[in-house]
Amino acid sequence: MAFLSDTLARVKPSPTIAVTTKAAELKAAGRDVIGLGAGEPDFDTPLNIREAAKRAIDAGKTRYTAVDGIPELKKAICAKFLNENGLTYQPNQISVGTGGKQILYNALMATCNPGDEVIIPAPYWVSYPDMVLLAGGTPVPVVATIDTDFKLTPAQLDAAITPKTKWFIFNSPSNPTGAGYTRAELRALCDVLLKHPHVWIMSDDMYEHLVFDDFEFTTPAQIEPKLYDRTLTCNGVSKSYAMTGWRIGYAGGPVHLIKAMGTIQSQSTSNPCSVSQYAALEALTGPQDFLAPNRKLFERRRDLVVSMLNAAKGIKCPKPEGAFYVYPDISGCIGKTSAAGTKITNDEVFATALLEETGVAVVFGAAFGLSPNFRVSYATADEVLRDACTRIQNFCATLT
Repeated sequence: MAFLSDTLARVKPSPTIAVTTKAAELKAAGRDVIGLGAGEPDFDTPLNIREAAKRAIDAGKTRYTAVDGIPELKKAICAKFLNENGLTYQPNQISVGTGGKQILYNALMATCNPGDEVIIPAPYWVSYPDMVLLAGGTPVPVVATIDTDFKLTPAQLDAAITPKTKWFIFNSPSNPTGAGYTRAELRALCDVLLKHPHVWIMSDDMYEHLVFDDFEFTTPAQIEPKLYDRTLTCNGVSKSYAMTGWRIGYAGGPVHLIKAMGTIQSQSTSNPCSVSQYAALEALTGPQDFLAPNRKLFERRRDLVVSMLNAAKGIKCPKPEGAFYVYPDISGCIGKTSAAGTKITNDEVFATALLEETGVAVVFGAAFGLSPNFRVSYATADEVLRDACTRIQNFCATLT
């Protein structure tokens, strides 16, 4: 009898975490390394949120809470959905989890049976397929290439749906590409979903507030109210509020699904950290004036990185609508040899050679379901990004 579960054979560790860990190890060993793998803002959690957490500690709010969130936070989340997205939820339609990842995982665990298919547009966040596999479902990646700005077309979605399809995972703006669907593009996808009433929609809106230029964020249940009863609208405080380590995610959806997700959570982690919940309450109800300048900061960084990467030989880098990632295509580098003698056969080899020869850590595209590409997180200082992009330019210039 094997000791380890057969489930482990179906999943793999997160490549983004692996890259970040590798970069940290090299730094600790004295190497000059620039890590562009981690998807988290480089500034501190706003002061008012930190102070709210301290007050919660001093007030003794350090005990168990309701399994899926304190009432005050659920009420604030309902207000957020109404005010920002035009979606009406009651507290019993809200689930609060230990980060956005747990919210998605709970929903899949509560609903997926063997044979159930989950449509996942690729490039995708690395955890989507593995969470589906852990839940016993079958991930169905549908590739959206650079020719469509990494966005799924209605025809592709329609063709991917089968009688076995249970979920369609939607992420806009996207990790890893930063691509955001316009209102018209999302409307077209919703029209397809209306034709298939057995398909549920899991909308991951984590980068909602990180959109640039004149882009207008929208979410499926907002665009098409007829989808409301089969949509789980997911979000969290990690990215917009620089609270990645606080681990608070949330979702709004039908009562029976939220109740089922709570059952899963009650037998796994139980409640999210009590102090983090009170910090999240302050994040959602306190001043929001820092969101706009932070957005402009990321927009400037996006423009810097896109400009410099497009100046690199063999690289094509689209300008995304949001998030803090770019997903450059390196087709022009494949088949060439680096200055250290490495033959660039795919994007994983490219990323490895780039790290070893220049000290720049990026995540290779195969991890996200589309090659040959790599992901850059530009959630770091301008001077660091300029240095990293210069190193990438120099690396590409020496490929022969």
